[in-house]
Amino acid sequence: MTYTQLAVLGVVVVAVVDLFVLRTRLLSRKVFWVSYAIIVFFQLVSNAVLTGLRIVRYNGEFIVGSSTPEFGAPPFIGDGRIAFAPFEDLLFGFALVLLTLSLWVFWGRVGVQRLPAAGPPRFLPPRNRDSEPPS
Repeated sequence: MTYTQLAVLGVVVVAVVDLFVLRTRLLSRKVFWVSYAIIVFFQLVSNAVLTGLRIVRYNGEFIVGSSTPEFGAPPFIGDGRIAFAPFEDLLFGFALVLLTLSLWVFWGRVGVQRLPAAGPPRFLPPRNRDSEPPS
């Protein structure tokens, strides 16, 4: 499968998980889209730095658009790219954010760690108060 096919498949699968499996329905909430707008801004900044400086490179055979010359930088916008990175990165990022938030909401509804745990870590044995010197 190409990067594009995997990205589209990821979005579809996570949308089904949100709407029908977990039934969190974040896609229908305005607060999700406002939050995502903030997240996507920083994703574009990260993509621009990593791909624009050629720290991350993509094979043109697997993305929409083409490969860039060996020493040339990819275009900032155009040829299937947004902020130097292939547009498929936005799809993967969207699926990642949606799945993470859907699981967060779902686990909150079923009561996973409803109250914050206070005190020492639970993996430590309790201290024996009788062995402490009097103060």
